[in-house]
Amino acid sequence: MFTLDQLKNTASLIYKTMSPTPQYNWPQISSSTGCEVWVKHENHTPTTAFKVRGGINLVNKLANQAEKVKGIISATRGNHGQSLAFAGALHNIPVMIVVPEDNSEDQNRAIKSYGAELIIHGNDYEEARQYAAKLEQESGFLYIPPFMPELVEGVATYALEFLTAIQDMDTVYVPIGMGTGICGMIKTRDLLGSSTKIVGVVAEGAPAFALSYEAGKVVTTPHANTMADGVATRTPMEEAFDIIKSGVDRIVVVNDHQISEAMYEFYQGTHNLVEGAGALPLAALNKEKEQMAGKKVGLICSGGNVGFNRFCSYVMPFC
Repeated sequence: MFTLDQLKNTASLIYKTMSPTPQYNWPQISSSTGCEVWVKHENHTPTTAFKVRGGINLVNKLANQAEKVKGIISATRGNHGQSLAFAGALHNIPVMIVVPEDNSEDQNRAIKSYGAELIIHGNDYEEARQYAAKLEQESGFLYIPPFMPELVEGVATYALEFLTAIQDMDTVYVPIGMGTGICGMIKTRDLLGSSTKIVGVVAEGAPAFALSYEAGKVVTTPHANTMADGVATRTPMEEAFDIIKSGVDRIVVVNDHQISEAMYEFYQGTHNLVEGAGALPLAALNKEKEQMAGKKVGLICSGGNVGFNRFCSYVMPFC
């Protein structure tokens, strides 16, 4: 998909727009889990999520093609759409984003703030995605799926930063949405020759990747019901699953109560506002802390895009 030199060049490109994100060892998180825990803060990017890296890389390549694109269109629950809207604005490329009807108003406002046209359609992400693919024909815009080599390569720069800065980690926990984040981590780990184990994390209400991993083939689900919008996947993409099934040590399933508790723990222990998907890794470590005791562990805080009212409602039971 890409070489280490190509990944380093992509990182240099991305750093023209944003700085590397920090990784911190938070004492309260380490104490509560019994591990040496390092958190990679992808909630500190310009769009408050890791996906902006992929958007910057992809749209830069499109902008430098000999044949210019009329515009781009995609579907999202938020972070993917924000990444394309942000990158499109950098290159004056029109962007059209389709979101489902129950999408977060905070995400919708953010997407529109970059100048993208927002279209609301469908009961969930999958219906929004199908509608976006249909609009490609009508608009003449280029449809951008949620998983592409250029997106993975851009996103993988977070893994290059993390695995280079914090070496000899036993395990890194990574949330799985459509797969760019964890595939970027897997590919980078392999390029660096690291022995770090990678654990994927999904929500109990959106178990498609866990079911697929167990079955050894792609399994779709009729619904994806979880408060963690960023991992509300019911139709895994084959390209992502092929990388995940051979590259992860295991996949852990956590429920919404455990996710909410991890969101509260992040806020209490680090004063970071973390979205549901970004809290999945800590929820998984909490679930496995007995077997992980004393080990050096990484958590990928993939984003912080959660409305304040929603955040308060999720964490209130733990306050």
